[in-house]
Parts: sequence; C-alpha cells; structure tokens
Amino acid sequence: MKISRTARAAVTVGLIGAVVGCSPLGSRAGDAAPDGQESGDSRPAARNETAGYATADRLPERVASDGTTIVVGNPAARSTVHVYEDPRCPVVEEYEQTGAEGVQELLLAGEVRAQYTFASFKDERLGGDGSKRAVNALRAALDKGRFVEFHAVLFENRTAVENSGGFTTERLLKLAGKVPGLRGEDFDLAVRTMKYRPFVTASQQAYERTGDDPIGPGTPTVVVNGHPIDGGLYGVNFDAELLPLLVTDLHERPHTWDSVYTPLKRKLEAQAEAETETAGS
Repeated sequence: MKISRTARAAVTVGLIGAVVGCSPLGSRAGDAAPDGQESGDSRPAARNETAGYATADRLPERVASDGTTIVVGNPAARSTVHVYEDPRCPVVEEYEQTGAEGVQELLLAGEVRAQYTFASFKDERLGGDGSKRAVNALRAALDKGRFVEFHAVLFENRTAVENSGGFTTERLLKLAGKVPGLRGEDFDLAVRTMKYRPFVTASQQAYERTGDDPIGPGTPTVVVNGHPIDGGLYGVNFDAELLPLLVTDLHERPHTWDSVYTPLKRKLEAQAEAETETAGS
C-alpha cells in the first residue's frame, strides 16, 4: 500500500523538523515514563532510554499489566509505537515488511518500545480458527522469551501458510521449529491445548474497545504516542523511510501532532475526497 506522491511530498515537508536540527533521541532520558508495572519479563529490561540492543533477540519482551498488551523493547523509552494486528491479515503482513522494518532501528537503539494488541476477527470472516491459534502460539512464545523471533517468522510465512490451509496447530509447530530454543514439551502443549485461549479472547475484546467503531479499528492500526496514524496519514505506515521519521518527530517535538500532522491529515483527506469526486464526474 504505497503512499501517493502528493501525500508523500506533503508529509516530507511536515517532517523537516525530524530531518534537520533534531537533538538526539536519547537526550531527554530524564523524561522517560514507562507503562506502569508490568509482568512476565522474559529478558533483562533496559534501565535507561539510551540503552541499545545488538539484535532483535536481545529485546526485552513482556505482558503489560492490562494482561492483553505485549510490550517489546526498552521499558524506559519515552515513545511507543502501538500496533493492532490480526495474524491472518495480509495488510498487517505488508506493514511488517515496510513501516515496521523502518522502526526497527529505533527499537534496537532503545529509543522507542513497541506494543502489540492482537485481534482474531479474520477467523469469523474467513472461517477456521487460524488467527486464534496463532495469537495463542505467540503468547506461548513469550513464555519462552521468543516472542519477537516467532512473531517475525509468522509474518514472513503468512502468505504461504494462508494459501495452504492457514495457521493450524501442526503448521504453527513447524514454524516454531525455525526459532532456536522455542520448541519443547511446554510450548508444544500450550499450542496443542490452546492454553492461552483466555488471552486470545481478552485481546480481541481489547481490540474492539479501541477507537470509535464497536467492531474495532481494522488492522493494522498504528498508534504513535497515543496518536493514530490513520486517515490521510495511513499510507505512512507502509513507508520504511517516512514512518520512523514521523516517530522521531513526535518523540522530539510532541507539539507537532496538533500543529503539523492533524492539519496535514485533514488536508490530505480533503484532497483524496476531491480526487475521488473528480474521477467520478
């Protein structure tokens, strides 16, 4: 889902502050405000905003105190990128291969943390229970300290799996075999018995409570420091260059959401509406 040239140019202009003259992201470590008390830590947590991680498998991962949000990265980071995903959604797969890749450097630098809330509504629309089984397996992988790696494997293989029958128990276990240290009696049993079914249900409910639509906002929904990157800005989520710049800008210049991005979003939406009307006339 490429962002239009017009939208990209407009967003780039708004991002000038992020490209030129921004102080280093770690310069405000004293402002760090982690998400309250969290549980289920599987890896050592960083203690300051500037802490970095050599590779993705070193990132701390845990369940937040709400019981439905999986948090990855430096818990002291001042900025968050919260993503709502359904494992069977092809648009989420596209996000993971574009915008999410762009944010990875910020995540590894310890400057932002990622939050995930998993939906499973695609099962109702497509049939089967693949999303529920995949979310259950992701939660089981967290217990083994392998959520980040298994999450990556799931979306690297989503198309092939969906085209060959979906996320069945056996396919999930086969994919888990690609992650060193994940397979084992406890993990396999959790996947086979849907051990985390309550987590799956609660996560779907948390997704439905997000936004104004009672059935949920759609996936992927990306929220940066409480601001949904939707509407006229939605295409930014699928741009590996623009999304991390936007995240950087909102990290260093929080006021730009109201002064730059909200007006820009409205402008782009008006332009898109005008283009649609012109095309239809």
